[in-house]
Parts: sequence; structure tokens; C-alpha cells
Amino acid sequence: MQAYNTAPSQHGPLAEVPPEGRRKIWRWAVLIAVGGFLFGFDTGVISGALLFIKKDFGLSSFEQGAVVSVLVLGAMVGALASGRLLDRIGRRKALGIEGAVFLVGTAIAVVAPGFVTLLLARLVLGLAVGAASATVPVYLSEIAPKEIRGRVLTLNQLLITVGILVAYVTNLIFSGAGDWRAMIGVGAVPALVMVAASLWFVPESAAWQLSRGRTAEARRGIASVTNDATADVLIRRYEDNQAKEAKEHGPEQKSRSLLSPAVRPALIVGVLLAAIQQFGGINTIIYFAPTIIEQTGLTASNAIFYSIAIGVINFVMTVVATRFIDRAGRRPLLLFSLAGMAVSMALLGLSFVAGWPSVLTLVFMVLFIAVYAVGLGPVFWAIIGEIFPPRARGAGSSAATATNWASNFAVSLLFLPLMQLIGEGETFWIFAAISLAGLFFVARFVPETKGRDQREVDADLQSRFGHATT
Repeated sequence: MQAYNTAPSQHGPLAEVPPEGRRKIWRWAVLIAVGGFLFGFDTGVISGALLFIKKDFGLSSFEQGAVVSVLVLGAMVGALASGRLLDRIGRRKALGIEGAVFLVGTAIAVVAPGFVTLLLARLVLGLAVGAASATVPVYLSEIAPKEIRGRVLTLNQLLITVGILVAYVTNLIFSGAGDWRAMIGVGAVPALVMVAASLWFVPESAAWQLSRGRTAEARRGIASVTNDATADVLIRRYEDNQAKEAKEHGPEQKSRSLLSPAVRPALIVGVLLAAIQQFGGINTIIYFAPTIIEQTGLTASNAIFYSIAIGVINFVMTVVATRFIDRAGRRPLLLFSLAGMAVSMALLGLSFVAGWPSVLTLVFMVLFIAVYAVGLGPVFWAIIGEIFPPRARGAGSSAATATNWASNFAVSLLFLPLMQLIGEGETFWIFAAISLAGLFFVARFVPETKGRDQREVDADLQSRFGHATT
């Protein structure tokens, strides 16, 4: 009989599991990550749909911007609200509710008779997008053995990029008929999958069940991917670890408030990485690529085809990240990515200031997307699923994700006015400087989480912030 490592993991009580169990976990993970797919689809599909919506509804420039940006505002609210929902009703039920909200928002959008109703639909979709973006990393981190946790968590970003790519292809398919309602309506299919998965196919997180005293249910879930004896061992060690933490941290362990001294370093890392991911400039490329190209003297004659090319690069490099995240680790990918982002943004800015050939501008844009997608893009979502202690994981993921959406909104709102005020090249240099600052922050304060349980991650984190550990 094969022996399995039964070292405890506080991300979930699972340790190494047999091949059959791992295959089951991967199936669960793919279904959970459909939430990431819808995140990507609903943020990406509007780019093509809006070309036809503005004609049907006679939208002004302000109204077009509102249709796009209201989803981001809704996502901020959804992300903030999801922490309490995750901790109160569990990961599985939260996922199902979010899928239902996706369905409602999609249905309202498809039948919308005018601008106001469409705005409401996009707000509802934003609530679901924000909540799902906080739920999926937590859920994935708690069902995955630590040996493959990085790859499992990277599924979230991978499915986000797939969702964006599918949205662009969907736009292309229906663009001939100008059927924007069909473009948006395609999102109902993965939303139904998400609801069905939560009802019949994915289990509740054993870590959440144990935190609620549902030991028998947790034991059945763990045994389904290991065996009864291993489940007993893992649960006992998990509970022993929890008892040790309660003894070390005293009354604070009961709530594990995000602002408590023990959790504050994780909160700082999660929130600042969220801001760096957006203020590094990724969405200036994703959202405004045609506008940037036009500034070089080239024409973006077919925005949908161009978007598909960007989506393919984003997807391919995210696949590369899944190959390396559990081999190289999180920190090396983050450091490489931020260094590459700083260099490529600096060169992109220089290409505008120096008037270099347009082809170089395009090369630097592609390089930026590639280094972002292989590191900071997916690794951020992995880190926020790993860095918070169990009792603060829902709230911590919620706070980091809400910061990410708020930063997304700020960058999207300020980019074009800033570019007009100080110039294209100078604006990109600001993003380069932020990426460089992020590089130093990661080098100093972000711990490695690869192959570690939460206690090991927390010990490294506290050390980096100069806190004594017991």
C-alpha cells in the first residue's frame, strides 16, 4: 500500500492524496473556477457588445462609460460583502448564490429595453463578479493539497483569461448580425454550470466545516479523496494545530480580526499586492490598447480581432505560469514579473517620448502582457488564498479583492485624462515606477507560500514584518 504524507495543512486538512483523489480534486477545482471564467467573460464581453448597444440605445460617451464602469463599482461591493457570506454559510452555498446572481444579471441584460435597465443588469453582474473573485481563491486553497495548491489556485486566473478570450470570440461570432443580446446571453451557460456544481458536484470545504464543528461531514469529504484512516489522522492533526494557535494567540484567535496584530501583516500584503496588480498598468493595455495604438499613428481597424490576439497572449502565458508556480515558487515569479513589467513599461514610455517606430511600441505592449500574465496576474490570486489564517481567510480575501476592484476603477477612470495632461510616455513611466516599487515590496515583505502550511507561511510573514514568533 502506498504511504501518503499526512503533514497537516491549515489551508485545509488535506495533505498528499492518491492519484484517484487528486483527479477528483482537479474536477472540483475546474467547476469552482467557473466563477473565474464568468469574471473574465462578463468583464470582456461588453467591449464588443457596446459597439452595437450604443447604436440601439443611442448612448452618449458618458453613458457608454457608465455601462462599462458600473460593473467595477458593483464588483467592489460584491467583494466586500462576500467575506461575511463565505464565513456564515460556507464556500459551497456562496458559490451557488453567486451563480444565481450571474443568471439574474444576465437575464436582465438580455431583455433590457433601454439604458437604465442595462445599467441595473451590469450592476447586478458586478456584484456577482466581485463576490466570485473573492470566493474562488479561498475555496480552491481549502480543497487543494499543498503539493499542488499553486497550480489549483492558478486555475482561477487561467479561467479568467479563458473567459475573456471566449467573450472576444463570442463578440466576433455575433458581430455580423450585431446581436449584442446574444453576446451577453452566452454567459447564462457557465452561470448554470456554477449553480449546478454547487448543488450536486462540489463538496463543502473541510476547513470551513471543521471551523463550524462539523467534524463528521469534514471526515466524509476527506475520506472521499484519501481513506478513512488518513482522514482521522488529518483531522486530529488539524485540530491539534488549531489548539496550538489558540494557545499562542489567546482570545484573539477566536475572531482573528483583520486589524489584529497577528493578521495585520497578511492584510498589508494582500491589499498592497492588489493595488500593485492594477496600478502597474495592466488594464491600461487591456482596456485601451486600440487607443494607445492610435497614438502611435497606426489604426486599430478591427478592435475585436486585436482583442483576440491580446487575449491569446494573456492565456498562453498564464498556462506557462501554471507549469512553474509549484516548481519555481510564488516569490520568483512575482519578482521576475514585476521586474519585467517595470522594464517593458519604461521602454513603452520611452518609445512615445523618443518617437520610436510603431512596431517597437507594439512589441513592448506584448512584452508587458506576457510578463504580467506569467507572474503577478495569477500569483496574486494564489497568494490571497494562502496568506490569511483560516478564521480570517474569507474576510481577508474579501478586503484584498475589493481593493483590487477599487484600484481597477481608479486606473480606468484616470488613465486617459492623465495621458492627456502629462503625455503618453510620462504616464507609462509612472506605471513603471509603481512596478519597481512593487518589486522592492515583494522582495522585502512577501513570504514564499509554495509547499508550506499556514503556520509556516505566517512565521515567515511575521519575521519579515519584524514581529516575534513563538
